[in-house]
Amino acid sequence: MIDILQTYWQAYLYTDGGHLSGLAMTLWLLVLSLAIGFVMAIFLAIARVSSNPWLSIPVRVYSYVFRGTPLYVQLLLIYSGIYGLSFVQQTEVLNMFFRNGFNCAVLAFALNTCAYTTEIFVGAIRNTPYGEVEAARAYGMSWFTLYRRIIIPSALRRALPMYSNEVILMLHATSVAFAATVPDLLKVARDANAATYRSFEAFGLAAVLYLIVSFALVYAFRLAERRWLAFQAPAGR
Repeated sequence: MIDILQTYWQAYLYTDGGHLSGLAMTLWLLVLSLAIGFVMAIFLAIARVSSNPWLSIPVRVYSYVFRGTPLYVQLLLIYSGIYGLSFVQQTEVLNMFFRNGFNCAVLAFALNTCAYTTEIFVGAIRNTPYGEVEAARAYGMSWFTLYRRIIIPSALRRALPMYSNEVILMLHATSVAFAATVPDLLKVARDANAATYRSFEAFGLAAVLYLIVSFALVYAFRLAERRWLAFQAPAGR
């Protein structure tokens, strides 16, 4: 294992000398996907709980499709399937976007995590205490102000434990980025294994790094829950 570390530690941990690779690429994929998916999910969740079927039904269909199909298939469809369409290849902007494996991976991951996050936020919005909504309406808040000041902040706090699970699952899901030729952590492990034929050490190092990142994320979310969910702690603690 020591000689693999000496040869590949840069590729695993930060850079191969010219491009981000390994752990850095995995974290970059994770951050971009989560950021895009999180922002989209807030608006889609509001549309999903709307009484207007023209808003809620399309979001429900989108959520059902992306939660009902494997992420690996979604990535292949976006990376290989969409780029194979003639109008995509003939449109310069679309051609440039879908020809890049990194763009396709981020798009697939963002759409996938957005579907799951939307359902998490929908549950949290629907569980908003009725008294909070009634008090806000009695205070004269408009629909926009009600969502901005009461419903969304309250729902995000309650959704924190469920969302932390989604973040960890998304970290693990980035391991399929190799299908779009993205040099993530697993791609480095596959290269190390192909060069040395020492599968246990090569993939074991990747597993340890995934584990360390998972522990760090879990710890960060536990701190966040202690801060923003302190009101749910039993009295006297």
